[in-house]
Amino acid sequence: MASTTKRPRTNKLLSEDLIPLRDFACQLADAAAEITLRYFREPVDVENKATGLDFDPVSIADKQAEQVIRSLISEAFPEHSVIGEELEAKSGSSAYVWIIDPIDGTRGFLAGVPLWGTLIALNNGTKPILGLVDQPYLQERFIGIQTDEMSEASLTRRGKTTPLNTRAGTQLSDAIITCTTPAMFKTETERRAFDELEQRCRLSRYSLDCYGYCLLAAGTIDLVVEANLAPYDIQALIPIIHAAGGKVTDWRGAPPYQGGQVLAAANEKLHGEALEILSQAAHG
Repeated sequence: MASTTKRPRTNKLLSEDLIPLRDFACQLADAAAEITLRYFREPVDVENKATGLDFDPVSIADKQAEQVIRSLISEAFPEHSVIGEELEAKSGSSAYVWIIDPIDGTRGFLAGVPLWGTLIALNNGTKPILGLVDQPYLQERFIGIQTDEMSEASLTRRGKTTPLNTRAGTQLSDAIITCTTPAMFKTETERRAFDELEQRCRLSRYSLDCYGYCLLAAGTIDLVVEANLAPYDIQALIPIIHAAGGKVTDWRGAPPYQGGQVLAAANEKLHGEALEILSQAAHG
């Protein structure tokens, strides 16, 4: 499949370069959706990447979706690097890196729960500047662009596109908080930190995977707190949330580009309150 995507002229992308790259990311998501929807709610072969009693599944849908995304990137941008969850990293001569999770939420995918998503990020060598989350079964696509020159976040649902905006004025006592599962907090300290924050919130929900971050950007959830993430779990979500008005850091307030402990909040004030609780409980 030939691409007519406009190639960036320099290592600093301009707004006029970002729109074609956003459209290209949508092409990648469309190609992945053809594969993931073919397998969703159907019997699929599954491998366990974990050892011992842990279960870290990867399905044929994960592998095939990532492969088609990589093939299209290599065709359009052979100089770009690619990092994905299921296949080995590919190094390129450019500073730009595509970071892919073909199915974030494979456990939910296997259970037939439509809250998984295909995550696609473009990193400029320093930070993610373009992020896309595609949930093709629900026909929802969340996209964010966040640079010095451009900031926009949108949701396209069944062909209709609307801006994304986080909730601006939520107090901690009224906040809705989520994490994929409390089991992701591997140490007593991490679990205690999450529990202390959760107890101060009004409502908590689990098992949303990447969709929880999307709901935060859409203004229905206020806090996402997670731990032990990989770069491909979070990089696509950062531009979406920032461009929608939220804030994403690690539990010390630093950029979470490498994953690890992550705090996403609907607004600056709420982020500050949650960060203080997490950092005191987790780091003293």
